[in-house]
Amino acid sequence: MSLPTIKRVLLKLSGEVLMGNQQFGIDPEFVAELAKEVKAAKESGLEVCLVIGGGNIFRGMAGAAKGMDRAQADYMGMLATVMNALAMQNALEQLGVQTRVQSAIEMDKVCEPVIRRRAERHLEKGRVVIFAAGVGAPYFTTDSGAALRAAEMKCDALLKGTSVDGVYDSDPKHNPDAVRFETVTYDRVLADNLQVMDASAVALCRDNKIPIVVFSIREKGNLARVLAGEGVQTIVQSS
Repeated sequence: MSLPTIKRVLLKLSGEVLMGNQQFGIDPEFVAELAKEVKAAKESGLEVCLVIGGGNIFRGMAGAAKGMDRAQADYMGMLATVMNALAMQNALEQLGVQTRVQSAIEMDKVCEPVIRRRAERHLEKGRVVIFAAGVGAPYFTTDSGAALRAAEMKCDALLKGTSVDGVYDSDPKHNPDAVRFETVTYDRVLADNLQVMDASAVALCRDNKIPIVVFSIREKGNLARVLAGEGVQTIVQSS
């Protein structure tokens, strides 16, 4: 199975990808390389939205596991995603790509609030829109935020760029015999707990018929290959 023709995509990046080869934080050089990939995707004629996680700076669930109040930790994680969004905006605009950041937590000194119609207008004008701060509420991951924005913006696909080149039947970091799926159904992902995205994000994509494409963003040029249907990837969609 391959993807249908797509015009508008949402690219979900894990915050850890922005670290490059560092242990934490933001690697400006690696962010600049990611920005080049996003620019190439936009120049291919696509309308592009982004959601970036915050795990390179702070992860709410990790904070909660160490004794922090979960809601407080999640809000800190949301603020981390805003920092990442601003870093990506800077990298894109240095390449001449007009970019707008919209945050689910209002902070009008640094970015716009999430307003769907305004975001649609930005995309129609050829701008990249980066959605930050998840859904604006604790207990929801940035995966859920990405699925929500993809549904709101009527995206044709949700592309998840990670450090792994697809979805496996078990963790390839711990099982050398793990098998990668070319395609897999939403229901199998949920039933077998395949850890593509959290369950609410997968269910939201299933209910809105948004295919999820999982691929490695660390391989240079891979985003373009995946969009052309050539890269190594796993497509999560209905059977």
